[in-house]
Amino acid sequence: MTEGTPASQTLSRGIRILEVLADARTPLTIDEVAARLDVHRSIAYRLLRTLEDHRLIGRDGSGSVTLGPRMAALAAGVAHDLQAEALPELTAIANELGMTCFLGVLDGDDCITLASIEPRHAIASVAQRPGARHSVTVGAPGKAILTQLHASEWPAHAGSALRAEVDEARTRGYATSHDEVIPTVQSVAVPLVLRGQRPATIAVVHVATDLDAAEIAERLRRSASAIRDALEG
Repeated sequence: MTEGTPASQTLSRGIRILEVLADARTPLTIDEVAARLDVHRSIAYRLLRTLEDHRLIGRDGSGSVTLGPRMAALAAGVAHDLQAEALPELTAIANELGMTCFLGVLDGDDCITLASIEPRHAIASVAQRPGARHSVTVGAPGKAILTQLHASEWPAHAGSALRAEVDEARTRGYATSHDEVIPTVQSVAVPLVLRGQRPATIAVVHVATDLDAAEIAERLRRSASAIRDALEG
């Protein structure tokens, strides 16, 4: 698209709906979607019908909407080799530690979840859906990604306190966070540095644990090394 070419407002709104649904923790009603897009309900309804026709969204028994199964198929095609190598490691970590484990990558100024595994036998776990995103300036995964970037590549609003946290994370080899992205939730993340690919991270999220953050980080680092070795030979 050349400079000055008008963007498609309809396409932009449709993509925004997918982002809103990916970030939502529960299904959303049409009115809730309309409110988050700041559009009339009839506009939201037409957009949702189109997305539903393409199986990008689905509806539950009450009519509320969620991302559809077609989105999973599309997401699987993104960084396919990385996801294929990461999934067994994410699964092993999730089941060993009893925590949700996920793979995140840098996307603009955001950290976006590419793949996520919840522990098999945990009584309760924190959901982290593929496609979920948050600013790279908050949360342990974001900080782990920032350790891989020069300060000139950081978002403009990053402050001195964040720089100090990232410097500390870079020195010790892992980042932590508490209550930064999801209330009451803690996270530990390590950098996943891959030649020729966007900065990435492996992270876990949990509410409470008896494990020390350094112990968790050591387990994450082993998987990060295994993924890197498999992809780079």
